[in-house]
Amino acid sequence: MSKLSKKSLIASTIAGALALTVSNFAAADALKDLQKAEEQIVKSSAKSQNKINGIYEQTQELLAEYRNVVDQADVLEGYNDHVQRMVDDQNANIASLERQIAGIDKIKQGVVPLMYKMIDTLEKFVELDVPVNLEPRKERIAGLRDVMSDSNVTTSEQFRLVLEAYEIEAAYGTIFDAYQAELDLGDKTITADFVHMGRVALIAQSLDYKNSWVWNNQSRSWEALGEEYNKGITDTIRMARQQLPMDLTKLPVYAAGAQ
Repeated sequence: MSKLSKKSLIASTIAGALALTVSNFAAADALKDLQKAEEQIVKSSAKSQNKINGIYEQTQELLAEYRNVVDQADVLEGYNDHVQRMVDDQNANIASLERQIAGIDKIKQGVVPLMYKMIDTLEKFVELDVPVNLEPRKERIAGLRDVMSDSNVTTSEQFRLVLEAYEIEAAYGTIFDAYQAELDLGDKTITADFVHMGRVALIAQSLDYKNSWVWNNQSRSWEALGEEYNKGITDTIRMARQQLPMDLTKLPVYAAGAQ
């Protein structure tokens, strides 16, 4: 090989080395650009992922809120159904009460005259009955008439009082009792002890135990008794007052229909 050729070969080798070096520098720059691009892509990808995560979390929150609203709507619908049933029941009760009130007005139209008739009958009965505790019984009837004209007393309360008066009158037929009151003998009036066994016998005795009388409901008058009855009547009065134990005693009693 000639010297020129060797120089040319050396030059070519140097040129090739330079070219390779330049090529390596270019590749390094390209690699840096690529790495920067990749870093940018990674950063962009991370931002995108964060956005996706944020959107997902918002979606989950919205979904939870939606489900909560749906649940509340179901609860409200059930509660509204319950309230509607209560309203329907109340309306039915109101309608029933209105019908009852209308019926009460009709009942009053029949009950009020009946009560007046019952009071009149009771008054007549007391007049014809054995005069046991006569004054309180008359006062009770007068009180009933006052109640009937009192607008502040309800019809039901008026009727209750009338029935109560009937019950009290019925009880006189079974009560064994003694009390003190005025005795009208026609020509004079004295204070005396009275004792009655239901409506079977009504007897009076003077406070000095010396005189006794028995009520004759047929003649509507008091009849004097003999002295032989005084001791038995005194004992009977004491028994009624629980001052003596109950025992047999002799009392005058009018037989049914006796004159």
